[in-house]
Order: sequence, then structure tokens, then C-alpha cells
Amino acid sequence: MRALLHIVAHFAIPALIAPSLAKWFKPVRKWSYYWILMSATILIDLDHLIADPIYDPLRCSIGFHPLHTFWAVGIYLMLLIPEKTRVIAVGLLVHMLLDGIDCGMM
Repeated sequence: MRALLHIVAHFAIPALIAPSLAKWFKPVRKWSYYWILMSATILIDLDHLIADPIYDPLRCSIGFHPLHTFWAVGIYLMLLIPEKTRVIAVGLLVHMLLDGIDCGMM
């Protein structure tokens, strides 16, 4: 149940945030554009493919997978600076926050 809730959150939370981003960022686009960009950040989970086993329900991804390290989070924070990468950065940071919450639920 936790795994299903976690996956749903990776799409539901960006859907909640996207309308606000549509108001804040220029040029203004439909909220669905921001939702799609933020939801696409789930692709950083491809780094799970290099782990053995690929999926372990008892493993915290934060600090284990390369794109889920604190160094990576630092890069995601720097991506907030250029206007062109801000939405992706927000999506990546939300992804890290959700993964951190999942780790806390273990």
C-alpha cells in the first residue's frame, strides 16, 4: 500500500503545485504544462535500474541511488537559478521530498 501511495503522490502533488506555478512563471502557460514537466521528473528513478535488486521495498532511495544523493539535490537547487530550468528543479526537489517522506515511513 505504501508503494502505491508513493507512486500516486509523484503525480498528485505536482498536480496540486502546477496551478500555482502557472501563475508565478513567465511566460504563463496552462497548468497542465507545468504538471507534465514536474511529473516527468520521475524519470530520475531510472537510476534504480543500476541497483541490485532493482526494487527493494525496504531500501531508502535517498543517499543510495546516484540521482538521489545529497550532491544531486545540490545540483537540483542550483537549477532553480536559471529561469529555463526552474520548473524541472521544482519537480526534482518535490520528488526528493516525497522520497524522503517515503524513507521516513519505513
